[in-house]
Amino acid sequence: MAEKIRWGILSTAGIGKNRVIPAIHKARNGEMVAVASRTQERAEAFAAETKIPRAFGSYEALIESGEVDAIYIPVPNSEHAEWSIRCAEAGIPTLCEKPLARNAAEAHHMVEVFAERGVLFAEAFMYRFHPQHWRVKELIAEGAIGQLQVISSAFTFTIRSEENIRLQANLAGGALMDVGCYCVNAMRFLTEEEPEAAQAFARFGENSGVDEVITGILRFPSGVLGHFDAGLRTYRNHTYEVRGSEGRIQLEESFTPYAQNTIIRVWRGEDYREIVVPDADQYQLMVEDFGDALLQGRPPKFAPQDAVRNMRALDWLIASARANVKR
Repeated sequence: MAEKIRWGILSTAGIGKNRVIPAIHKARNGEMVAVASRTQERAEAFAAETKIPRAFGSYEALIESGEVDAIYIPVPNSEHAEWSIRCAEAGIPTLCEKPLARNAAEAHHMVEVFAERGVLFAEAFMYRFHPQHWRVKELIAEGAIGQLQVISSAFTFTIRSEENIRLQANLAGGALMDVGCYCVNAMRFLTEEEPEAAQAFARFGENSGVDEVITGILRFPSGVLGHFDAGLRTYRNHTYEVRGSEGRIQLEESFTPYAQNTIIRVWRGEDYREIVVPDADQYQLMVEDFGDALLQGRPPKFAPQDAVRNMRALDWLIASARANVKR
């Protein structure tokens, strides 16, 4: 394999066009060489717009082409398993968008298929690659806020089109799957624990049938409590705060801090300080880690099994929310 891996992408989804493809174009160890869509015309138009040299009129054609070293998958949530498994069966390393699957059982099956074939696999949870989160972990470990007690998080925005795939139950949409998964993942990332109990309440859309707004609580073995809200009908917010016995840390731009320095705000007693974290392209860092893992024959920074554990927590939360629907 050359010094740069050749990337292909399945679908012309906006997340690929706006974030991941530009990140691969900038990556030191990768190049974007092919895109596949449902039709040749759409693939060619997208390829021209995003400066990708090869266009395929079907996902199967790209997978079978032999022209790529890795594939990025941003298809709807309900199709993650099918196309990831097809890539695994073709022996193609795969970076699949979050959430990895429709549920934990499906995610586990996907991970097992890749493991059985010895093919590299990872979940595209880009926020974890931003250095601000690692600095927060360091502050917690250093005792900057005393003993960690509570984590609160929110990730919300307002959908304008009723045709948006996030509002389609058959495509595994919903606020928890789309943005609540970040809040849950951040809590697991910061505590380095798996939740032992979960409770949630949601407002399900009358037309969509998905959780359009959801709030949840998680209890961790150490005693840390986490609470979050996620929404597809709520003014934009993406933040988290950790509070300990002696202070608190707040990130106002937690999950999508595009093209700007970020500020970690730290309070301890009456003291307050700000830590400025230089701008970083978390998508670029993510694809470069995957590229390095492939080129160096090492695991990705985050094992795919982490995605299964995150899905397990999401399963608990959505089951609780459905059980708690007002009758």
